[in-house]
Amino acid sequence: MTGLPYLDAATLERLVPMGRAVRILEDALRAGLDPEATPQRPIVDVPAGQLLLMPAAAGRYAGVKAVTIAPANPDRGLPRIQGTYLLFDGETLTPLAALDGIALTSLRTPAVSALAVSHLASGEARRLVVFGSGPQAWGHVLALREVRPVADVTVIGRDPGRAEALAGRCRALGLTARAGSREAVAAADIVVCCTTAREPLFPGKLARDGVTVVAVGSHEPGARELDGDLVARATVVVEARAAALEEAGDVLIPIHEGTITAGHLAGNLADLVAGRVVTGTAPRVFKSTGMAWEDLVVAAAAYEAWIS
Repeated sequence: MTGLPYLDAATLERLVPMGRAVRILEDALRAGLDPEATPQRPIVDVPAGQLLLMPAAAGRYAGVKAVTIAPANPDRGLPRIQGTYLLFDGETLTPLAALDGIALTSLRTPAVSALAVSHLASGEARRLVVFGSGPQAWGHVLALREVRPVADVTVIGRDPGRAEALAGRCRALGLTARAGSREAVAAADIVVCCTTAREPLFPGKLARDGVTVVAVGSHEPGARELDGDLVARATVVVEARAAALEEAGDVLIPIHEGTITAGHLAGNLADLVAGRVVTGTAPRVFKSTGMAWEDLVVAAAAYEAWIS
């Protein structure tokens, strides 16, 4: 692998801007990519946290992301999530490039959410509530501005200083923004949850009909950001049913509690893009855990832009 090109964070951001990432993901689904066919990722517990391996193959490419999650790292001044992506030729499996795995995750996760929001939220949605104050929270602000006329942002975080800092970054974009409390959910058009919470972040009854709620923070069966009341009321869309029923505590906990059944899921992301999900007037929930096909599609686009 001597001389294997490495696409760092700045290069990836230049080659695949957020708006393009949203379009790339949608184009892949419209071309027939089936999220349900993505291999399930193994998650291995280790003393410092978790190791995740995320393989996928589609079209002309295959790839794998190796991810580490170390909960104690923020106290050390290190990222909680780290990783590397390897892209291969789909026919020969020859290594083509390595990419910054965290930059890739920071790009594709909000891009996937923005794709879902573009099909779920009102075209006039402008009031955004963000739970969390880290890189994913910021990435979601940027991504959602690509698909909806977001003008007002409330940031809710455990650390008031970090929440206000993120609100300040939003104001620098020309948005009206402030640090706030969960009561802001009642007036929101879009709510995004980007946290490490293991219990619901707000009472589901706060979410009004027609609001779109995105939950991206957890990938564990025992962790959730949304309560069963909201999930039961909502039209629920997931990246893939198989992945959600394996990893998504926001779905699995209400199922185990008897609040919903697996049949409550209205569809996956491909169904949503194809227009096969009927939303109605209820809240709309998009629950994602992160999937390997998303990394592959964006990494392949970055590589093709890099060699062109």
